Amino acid sequence: MTSPNPSFAQIAGVVREALAKGATVEIDGLGSFRKTARGYRFQPQDQPRVFIAYVNEDAEFAGRMFDSLAEAGFDPWMDRRKLLPGQNWPRAIQNALETSDFAVAFFSGRSIRKRGGFQAEIRYALECARRLPLDEVFLLPVRLEPCPVPVDVARFVQYVDLFPDWEQGV
Repeated sequence: MTSPNPSFAQIAGVVREALAKGATVEIDGLGSFRKTARGYRFQPQDQPRVFIAYVNEDAEFAGRMFDSLAEAGFDPWMDRRKLLPGQNWPRAIQNALETSDFAVAFFSGRSIRKRGGFQAEIRYALECARRLPLDEVFLLPVRLEPCPVPVDVARFVQYVDLFPDWEQGV
């Protein structure tokens, strides 16, 4: 029987087994281990990390942004692509926001009216931004369509429109 909290030896064993099979093992926010001809190599995370906040109804746009950011050399974080089965998702989302260099928030008619996780993520992103020097950019609000940006966001940061031309907005 395994304990609910795996030991260092158990975790190391899983990592070794995955590497032996040729897999790359990513440690979220830190970097990744890869098998090389001479053993194993750790590649630290050096790309700017970008958290993507969206409502479920805008997931297609969020996925498109994830891909655009990855192609541009960023390390995007999106729950659907980064959360692992069984992971404590509220804590993982909070950690991802805390360790991100930037947070992109998608605003649409759907997101501004919806209650729940998206609203909590925006509030937490604003809290994270308050910890940074005043001139540093953290929260990047984007509008998917004509809609109001919440006053608490629009009062402090400029937003960008991804309509009518997505590529120009990105």
